Amino acid sequence: MHAIGVDIGGTKIAAGVVSPEGEILAKVVLRTDPTDAGTVDAGIVEACSTLMADHAVGAIGLAAPGFIGQDRATVMFCPNLPWRDHPLRDAVLAGLGTPDVHVVVENDANAAGWAESRFGIARGLDDVVTLTLGTGLGGAVISGGHLVRGAWGVAAEIGHLRVVPEGHHCGCGQNGCWEQYVSGSALVREAHGVAATRPDRAVRLLELAGGKWRRITGQHVTTAATEGDELSIELLASVGRWVGEGAASVAALLDPAMFVVGGGLSGAGDLVLGPARVAFSRRLSAGGYRPTARIEVASMGNDAGIVGAADLARL
Repeated sequence: MHAIGVDIGGTKIAAGVVSPEGEILAKVVLRTDPTDAGTVDAGIVEACSTLMADHAVGAIGLAAPGFIGQDRATVMFCPNLPWRDHPLRDAVLAGLGTPDVHVVVENDANAAGWAESRFGIARGLDDVVTLTLGTGLGGAVISGGHLVRGAWGVAAEIGHLRVVPEGHHCGCGQNGCWEQYVSGSALVREAHGVAATRPDRAVRLLELAGGKWRRITGQHVTTAATEGDELSIELLASVGRWVGEGAASVAALLDPAMFVVGGGLSGAGDLVLGPARVAFSRRLSAGGYRPTARIEVASMGNDAGIVGAADLARL
């Protein structure tokens, strides 16, 4: 049975028809207005309707950011879209006018992690933790072959594990959350701090940003690092060390076979993962007396959310 997976972002929707083997057969991308919930809902309906016109579809999976209810129908809270206790499944079903289609809502990081475990780098493994290093830090936990959703559907908000008591303030309201040290936002914050106070150390970054330290982006750091810029290499290594430090604590609880690292920062490859593996090995409890989880870059790229949402909709 073919299914549609919809990856819902802050400014765009990407939807695809996915085969049971995880192959995307057709794809649609639409821009949306992140300030208008109705526009986002309508965009989802339009994308699905377009794909259903040419393909027989039995299920639709909606991968949305934020807290998804255990009913797999409601977005309880979304940080970048105006959804609060929003009945997304019912809104999409009403818009499609096809009540016989099975529609479920999933957290976007959960969908991406599921795709990697079913069809990607972690295929064949039953115990996997996925870390998505984007603007923040998302996560997915698969234990014993099952996606862990928790009692209320909001498990695996891994970026909000507190790793530094009274550390950097986080948008969740707490201090010292893991994503304040492992994310694109954290990387840019540190780059800005050095460039503003020690411009002599940030010559290449300032060149890439047109001389304005406030314009330095994460991509600038990655570009400069691949060119051999010392500061940029250090900044990415710091992110990597925090990946490993936090992953060691997660491993003490979950004992996964693999950590899959995705999101925009994963594009830096071993500039991040090399220091991550070293820090993980150093901080792993009883290291040397237990198997060590692999830390690998996600293999499915931007299609992971589509594929994972579609596959989960079939279950």
